[in-house]
Amino acid sequence: MTTASAQCCAPIARAPLSESEAAELAVLLKAVADPVRLRLLSMIGSHAGGETCVCDLTDAFDLTAPTISHHLKVLRTAGLIGSERRGTWVYYWIIPDVVNKLGALFTPMAHDATVQPVDLELTRV
Repeated sequence: MTTASAQCCAPIARAPLSESEAAELAVLLKAVADPVRLRLLSMIGSHAGGETCVCDLTDAFDLTAPTISHHLKVLRTAGLIGSERRGTWVYYWIIPDVVNKLGALFTPMAHDATVQPVDLELTRV
């Protein structure tokens, strides 16, 4: 016999996603499911000033410039980053509302004092 306590749960576990919600989130999850794209998103988001020149991103990878451009395009198409050409270089920044959708999907709700924890008893059959 196993006992587990569930005090609160992330949105994905509170209620089933609608078909449109699942499709929208799947695009975002697919975009960040690649290690290079996940690192790019992290590098862009954590860069001082809130934006990053592509010239600062390419040296961090042992990949060709066209490959980096492809990964940035996937992130941009998913709506996770924005970009702007300034002369020779392209600058990228995070789109906070879209990135926050990913975080909110797995973030537990804040504990509400009026809601009591539920003890679940799981029994193996």
